[in-house]
Amino acid sequence: MSDSSTLPPARLRPEAELAGDALSTPVLARAARLARWAGPDTRVDAGGGLVEEQVPAAAEELGLTGDDAAAHVSEAWRTAVDTGLVEITDEEAGTVTQGEDLALLTGGSPQDVLGVWLTALEAVLADASVPDLDDLVDAMAEGGEVDLSSLDWDPEAEAEFLDGVLGNLYLLAVGEDGPGDTPVPLPALAASVIVPSDMGEPTNDVLEQVSDAMMRLDDRFRLLEPIGLVAYQPVDEALMADADEEPAAPVDETDVARYGMVRLTPLGLYGLRTRLLEAGFDAPAVGDLSDKGADALLDGTASFPPAAAHAETELWLADRSPLTAARELLAAARGSDHGAPLRRLRCQQALSLVGTEAEPALREVLDDAELGGLARVWLTEHGARDVPAPPPEMVFWLTIDTVAAQLAAEGNSEELRALVEGLARQHSGFFDTVWRVDHPATPDVLEAMGRLHPDKKIAKEARKAAFKARSQHGG
Repeated sequence: MSDSSTLPPARLRPEAELAGDALSTPVLARAARLARWAGPDTRVDAGGGLVEEQVPAAAEELGLTGDDAAAHVSEAWRTAVDTGLVEITDEEAGTVTQGEDLALLTGGSPQDVLGVWLTALEAVLADASVPDLDDLVDAMAEGGEVDLSSLDWDPEAEAEFLDGVLGNLYLLAVGEDGPGDTPVPLPALAASVIVPSDMGEPTNDVLEQVSDAMMRLDDRFRLLEPIGLVAYQPVDEALMADADEEPAAPVDETDVARYGMVRLTPLGLYGLRTRLLEAGFDAPAVGDLSDKGADALLDGTASFPPAAAHAETELWLADRSPLTAARELLAAARGSDHGAPLRRLRCQQALSLVGTEAEPALREVLDDAELGGLARVWLTEHGARDVPAPPPEMVFWLTIDTVAAQLAAEGNSEELRALVEGLARQHSGFFDTVWRVDHPATPDVLEAMGRLHPDKKIAKEARKAAFKARSQHGG
């Protein structure tokens, strides 16, 4: 993922709702509870962890029992210290006190709460890149030091691997054609960072790498679910059993869910977007443009998928009267630059959401060479009376403008191909006339029509017309 490209816009939940989700995550909830439990008699060791004799009392405070209780206590305590919910007052004596940030969880704004959660998330992500504890024990040298070379572990590579996976998961969550709230199979997610995009049938070596990546991700997502980043269905334990062991129950080999399923939570989407922004990515969110001018709306939504552009426009319109909004949109849609056709298309789409109160604004531009065509379309669709017929030159200008906008928005799509075929079929002598249209995009549009039309004779006519148009425009 390049940090120079604009990502699809994320559709975030309200911050108050996200803050509530953050407070209810097991990791942060336990950390806050331990921070309130800590008192003058609480002691920590040289590493800042609770001394061993106080772990049972902390586990009881959290209502934890069983073999994992001590590990959960340790995680909660580390989170409390890392987020400032607990502060170490004297390292030598091992004394602690409640941190100033603890009050933010009850008396702070939603942004304050989310700030604490983001700090906790970073700590958990850092832990997720650390080797398994059993591996660390095995790598202990006789002198008690860890031999990292024997682990085959590269901290930077591990962090990069996890960031790449989370980045792909983010793209799937925000993409128009992605799964959205639908869980992603773990094998597909692992393959997305292992299998080269230009590879046809994966080799056995690559498939083995995907399998190894799945197991690594299974460990990572088990750690990341309690902080609220993901909702995760782990890999079926039966798949990891030894081949000579009998499975506890019959298993369905075709059930993809057995191999792990993961999706970003709404809180996770917020968290990953924040991290992407901090890393320098252009990661917009729906609603970012609601307080901006119409020019920012039309330019900003130019690259948005249709549903996101529609949602952004609705938010923008909500703060303006229909007549005021229409006038602002029409003024911003003018121009002869390369992006102007797509701006006018977005303007037309925005105006489709505006009621009949906007009619005076559309009538004001009926004689405008750039806007008169789309104004007539809007007035006709809204049942307005006495809409003047457009002059022929306006019809052809609007045709070029529309095709140019579709090219910018979708490229050589099937929809555009159908539009090109329809134009050539409906207008007799279309290419003999259209090359004269005084529109900056006329040569490019005609070249595209020659490229897209399936009829060789008509395509040749389009290319000839493009040559004439380019000569007329001095190109």
